[in-house]
Amino acid sequence: MIQNVLVLGAGSAGLIAALSIKKKIPQLNVRVVRSPDIGVIGVGEGTTPNFPRHIFDYLGISRKHFYELAEPTWKLGIRFLWGERGRFDYTFAPQLDAHWTDLPRPNGFYCDDEFSDVDITSALMRQGKAFPRQPNGAPDIQPWHAFHIENAKFVEILEVVAREVGVEFTDGRVTGADRGPQGITAVHLEDGRKLEADFFIDASGFRSELIGKALEEPFESFDKTLFCDRAVVGGWERSESEPILPYTTAEQMDAGWAWQIEHEFHVNRGYVYSSQAISDDEAAAEFKRKNPKVPESPRIVKFRSGCYKRLWVDNVIAVGNSGGFVEPLEATALMIVCTHCQTFVDFLLHSELDPTPSMRDLYNEIVAQSWYDIRDFLGLHYKLNTALDTPFWKHCRADTDLSGIGALLDFYEENGPTGFCRYRMGSSQNDFGIEGYFVMLVGNRAPYRKRHTSTAQEKAIWEAHRQANAARARQGIDVKEALHYVRHPGWQWNADKPA
Repeated sequence: MIQNVLVLGAGSAGLIAALSIKKKIPQLNVRVVRSPDIGVIGVGEGTTPNFPRHIFDYLGISRKHFYELAEPTWKLGIRFLWGERGRFDYTFAPQLDAHWTDLPRPNGFYCDDEFSDVDITSALMRQGKAFPRQPNGAPDIQPWHAFHIENAKFVEILEVVAREVGVEFTDGRVTGADRGPQGITAVHLEDGRKLEADFFIDASGFRSELIGKALEEPFESFDKTLFCDRAVVGGWERSESEPILPYTTAEQMDAGWAWQIEHEFHVNRGYVYSSQAISDDEAAAEFKRKNPKVPESPRIVKFRSGCYKRLWVDNVIAVGNSGGFVEPLEATALMIVCTHCQTFVDFLLHSELDPTPSMRDLYNEIVAQSWYDIRDFLGLHYKLNTALDTPFWKHCRADTDLSGIGALLDFYEENGPTGFCRYRMGSSQNDFGIEGYFVMLVGNRAPYRKRHTSTAQEKAIWEAHRQANAARARQGIDVKEALHYVRHPGWQWNADKPA
């Protein structure tokens, strides 16, 4: 029976894992090893809507506490400067997997020519607004949002809350691990200490100290679907004239794409690219040419997309980058951490802290499928983009392996953006669902045969809905003004429980 859990790594993944376990199973002793070799990344992060649900609803962190320490800004979705249209928006509220009752077809069938203002969220994004405005002038903060958050500030609040609920911390440099018949028995620190536990969480980032190094679990590459393997990272301090945009931007580049994440006082920017298509120097030059505000010598980060064959081996579970990584095209990193932590906690509770081998096998099947879902969804972004004819994009269109979602794509090619497409999807643990696929397919004008010819009356009704969304969005509230509201001493979060 598990009594003592040791978490290796005090970044966001390790701390979310430690908090999830301690909050839901308080009788467990949970200790985090904070090693200088496993540093905080210190960059901006985008999230998806499962992140605020996990932080506020699952972990019970108060919104007031979170906003005071983490200082996030809001993210309604992703603005894609991408594909034949040149621009389309992926929101966290349903645009295309929806159906107005006064129209005969779902929304996706009416977006051939113009894909904007389909719902209030996309209209807000188009106007640069974060939320609708209530009659009293305050922001109407709905649950269909995520955050832009600086990693260092996020880690700070996680550590504060973890200490409050009884998670222990040990500082030390990890030098190795002891292995026994049931898995890992202890980790060794540089100063000679040996830390024993019943169960270990490997949150050591790309180092993968336990799953990769100690247990030597094989790694499964996603290089047949995702070709990018490096990023050049930069950013700049926000000027007074630069608005804080309520979305992440993903912009196509010659050999990949660039992100832009909006913090209150800082703009985080990076270019994800394939080293087979462009050199580091060429990528840095393109990045600098298109973003003159970035530093003269931006940082180069190498990565590999893929995951370990099993993320639960013996008495070790890998969480975060220690178990797998894909490029941040859809801000999946924290989404995966939150989802996998909840699943693991559910398994521990159901097994009464004595998990069986078959429970472990089932966990591995579930989390592996979540990685494959994300791999295929990201691959679709590349396969559909016909806007650029550089060698990289030609390679993507010709060679991206999407066999994992072949049935879905075949069904869409015949029938278009109908909700019945969801029955050609596999099981999914991510935030995308059929809505995400529809946005990529419709946004990139993927052809389908079962077209719908709208009547003049339908077109008028559709346009009236779009105009109503746009009018309401124009009266909305932007990020800067919304921040003033939530920081006012009199502001109350109705969803927070009284102290």
